Amino acid sequence: MANARIIGICGGSGSGKTTIVRKISEVVSDFVFLPQDNYYKSAEFISNSNITAFNFDHPDAFDNALLVEHLDALKRGEGIDMPTYDFVHHRRTEETVKIEPKKLVIFEGIMIFTNREVRDRIDLKVFVDTPDDIRFIRRLTRDIKERGRTLDSVIEQYLTVVRPGHYEFIEPTKQFADIIIPEGGANERALDVLVTFINSVVRAG
Repeated sequence: MANARIIGICGGSGSGKTTIVRKISEVVSDFVFLPQDNYYKSAEFISNSNITAFNFDHPDAFDNALLVEHLDALKRGEGIDMPTYDFVHHRRTEETVKIEPKKLVIFEGIMIFTNREVRDRIDLKVFVDTPDDIRFIRRLTRDIKERGRTLDSVIEQYLTVVRPGHYEFIEPTKQFADIIIPEGGANERALDVLVTFINSVVRAG
């Protein structure tokens, strides 16, 4: 199998990255999905009461060495054992997911463009650009419903580290994007362009 192509979908928390991946999957099913969230470092000491004691909105929060190793393996057409992460207890679990190689890899996360080694392995870089208020509402809903968070802890984390982290680390990486998609999954024209490129990759070889 020829080297796989990696498409990176970046954007702030709640920007609509997952929606774009879901829309891609409706058109193209033969790809590997690699979420950067699975590569967070463990921080078991975190709770609702001290949620800002570990900065999940900093590039150092991710295991970039393992990400590089896994991206290289997938690009060579080799399978990987992808880690899984428990967002309620803030730790990497013992379970891994066996990922078989495909010719297309969709790599998604808030900071996939911040680390040069990681960024250089991405063939097409997509940045999802969504207004702050929309992103915050989506994050608030998700963290309370899915991650056992309280309203106060979500707001504290957003104001203390999420918002500053977005403007310090995520927003500047827009400069590396090949395609910028305003409004995320609601931008049908931009999605059409992206899907056309993806189809050309899948059909190649």
